[in-house]
Amino acid sequence: MKVLARNLSRKTVVLTDGTVVGALYNITVDFKTGALLNLIVKPINEIPELRREENMYIIPFSLVTALKDYIVVDKEKLRA
Repeated sequence: MKVLARNLSRKTVVLTDGTVVGALYNITVDFKTGALLNLIVKPINEIPELRREENMYIIPFSLVTALKDYIVVDKEKLRA
């Protein structure tokens, strides 16, 4: 699946149960492979399962299940 980075700008990030996490702020990328590593999300709600750094959530891209109108993160995998 190809997704242009500009299409992800400021998308809302939600968990699979519908909880709004926040707005996408930035993305970290492996420059050698081009793989997306993490989503950097500006929080709207407090989600204790998510790792926080400098007032932003760091969400591994491997937890993303959908990229359309919203960025959907698998809540069950957060607990693993």
